[in-house]
Amino acid sequence: MSTPASRHHKRPRGEGQWALGYREPLNKNEENKKNDDGLNVRQRIIDIYAKRGFDSIDPADLRGRMRWYGLYTQRKPGIDGGKTAVLDPEELDDRYFMLRVRIDGGQLDLRQLRTIADISNEYARGTADITDRQNIQLHWVEIESVPDIWQRLEAVGLSTTEACGDTPRVIMGCPLAGIDTEEVIDATDQVQEIYDRVVGNPAYSNLPRKFKTALSGCAAHCTVHEINDVAFVGVVNEQGEAGFDLWVGGGLSTNPMLAKRLGVFVSPERAADVHEGVVGIFRDYGYRRLRHRARLKFLVGDWGVEKFREVLETEYLKEPLPDGPAPEQSAGPRDHVGVHRQKDGNFYVGFAPRVGRVDGDTLHAIADLAERHGSDRVRTTVEQKMVILDVAPDQVDSLVAELEARDLRVKPSVFRRQTMACTGIEYCKLAIVETKAAASDLIDELERRLPTFDQPLSINLNGCPNSCARVQVADIGLKGQLVVDENGDQVEGFQIHLGGSLGLSSGFGRKVRGLKTTAKALPDYVERVVGHYDAQKKEGESFADWVQRADEADLK
Repeated sequence: MSTPASRHHKRPRGEGQWALGYREPLNKNEENKKNDDGLNVRQRIIDIYAKRGFDSIDPADLRGRMRWYGLYTQRKPGIDGGKTAVLDPEELDDRYFMLRVRIDGGQLDLRQLRTIADISNEYARGTADITDRQNIQLHWVEIESVPDIWQRLEAVGLSTTEACGDTPRVIMGCPLAGIDTEEVIDATDQVQEIYDRVVGNPAYSNLPRKFKTALSGCAAHCTVHEINDVAFVGVVNEQGEAGFDLWVGGGLSTNPMLAKRLGVFVSPERAADVHEGVVGIFRDYGYRRLRHRARLKFLVGDWGVEKFREVLETEYLKEPLPDGPAPEQSAGPRDHVGVHRQKDGNFYVGFAPRVGRVDGDTLHAIADLAERHGSDRVRTTVEQKMVILDVAPDQVDSLVAELEARDLRVKPSVFRRQTMACTGIEYCKLAIVETKAAASDLIDELERRLPTFDQPLSINLNGCPNSCARVQVADIGLKGQLVVDENGDQVEGFQIHLGGSLGLSSGFGRKVRGLKTTAKALPDYVERVVGHYDAQKKEGESFADWVQRADEADLK
């Protein structure tokens, strides 16, 4: 008997969907996963690779399954961006790894933070980057040290399991869950239940591609539900019950799509079931033939929301979900920077490191400052920021002063506050240009040149087309590529997207034909376009709205 999904299905079997009986691997990645579950690589790392060294690692593990435990080889130093797409992976591989530590919900206690700081200093040359998915990435990790790192992380309740790979990645959550005065619902328990059910579970360890989850009752919508594979957004239904609105199929990269509302109300106790259902649909019906079409957004785009909801309810949940309301819109900032009151009368203090770049000593200093000011809880945000919770009123001024003195800005300029950057060519094998230092230099230049500019303005720098730093939804999105300078030389530069946004008017940036800049000329370009906006904006007009009506000449 045909199921509702197969009956209505229009695509050929050749997309490799398991639910349609297509189990033969259609590419090398699928073959590797069929040969051996990515979760099994852990024991080989402990028993063999950590003891025998880098040269003993099976290539299928090195460039495939090791991602199931948050390990990627980093880029060999000195290889310029022009060779990124030309060289074979083994020519780009260094003998060191990036290691991604999962921080689900962005939640850390001081013991956990100090453990990461110690690992950074002992095994990662002091490196640590806060990502825009609330994780912390370490670099220069040697395979020999991985088992000890795991032991230390797991002793304090942290892990790297499925931090990368074709798996359920970190579950993003509001860093203020349970303390925010404006909160619609505290999703802490749901984040934990979803984690317990799916992470490290062999039932979900072979998905067509990565799978990104966000879950939050934050009134500011800080977990960017519009660009996740599945997102649960806090709402209150007509009966006055708090629960979640369900969104599916968001994602950026080279083919960006915004998530779509299914229009259902998910009660808190059903959230983990519904999440498992959506992951199950992706596993069973997701496209596996072509890697670039293997994200959930393509299935949602082809099926539409009505069919997706029908399959979810009939095949996976075995019961209908009630209709539900859309979330309230939010126009304010989503980053939780600054000093704000908690429900209990204490305060949280959100601060901005430079484009998420910290180091082991800085993480230790943050832990010490938090402890000295009476807090045991810190959080990471999805904007590469951090928050210290539970600060008593009489401790706030002292904490702010000490953070600011360490260049951890609680009152940042708009440029410090809203500039993000991916890892870039320094460590990433996919990158074409350098990003972190370029972004940091850009912040300094703009603060010097435009000291009074105070309008919200996001600037996101990405080292390649994959949009880890979300270029399409930034006011000024900068996609790394090689460009030709005034002397005719090929140099690092950026293609420019303008006026992307999430929130009240979500949409992707405007592309102006041929709009590019060299990395060197980037501060001049941003100063120029921001100056035009400042001179022409109407009362209350955002940069994104101005871009839609601006003359092309003013955008160049």
